[in-house]
Amino acid sequence: MTILIKGIFGLLEVTLGLIIAVTGSERLHAQILAWTDPALYEGGQSELAETLRHAAGVLVQSQSFITLYLLVHGALKMAITITLLRGRGVWIFPFASVILLGFIGYMTYELSVHWSNVLLALALLDTVTVALVINEWRTWKEHHHPAIREIKQELTHH
Repeated sequence: MTILIKGIFGLLEVTLGLIIAVTGSERLHAQILAWTDPALYEGGQSELAETLRHAAGVLVQSQSFITLYLLVHGALKMAITITLLRGRGVWIFPFASVILLGFIGYMTYELSVHWSNVLLALALLDTVTVALVINEWRTWKEHHHPAIREIKQELTHH
């Protein structure tokens, strides 16, 4: 079930990336501003609404990167999901790790130039994702590599 959820989130990322690429970030920015208008809330201010408004502003400033990030990140999640469900395609793990490390490197550079809590959150999320991908790769090799499987069988029989 967790694997399918990862695939669904990947599909959502790709879809959002395509929407931003086709419609432009300005339209999405205007829609988020309309949805989070302080006049819509009884207290007049909502911390979540303010966070969304800030993120929408960052979206306009970084449209190219965010679009690329969503498309590639979502496609990687979908590819990993398909690989895990099919039970073959170990090539995706090192490939995904390299791509994610590239994103982390770029985001680290951008953070050194201009601080952004949103970018920091994405970098930390990708760091956790790389750790999970590497762990899955290690687990995959232990379960699917014939030599490792033989050694485990030998050890369990003795």
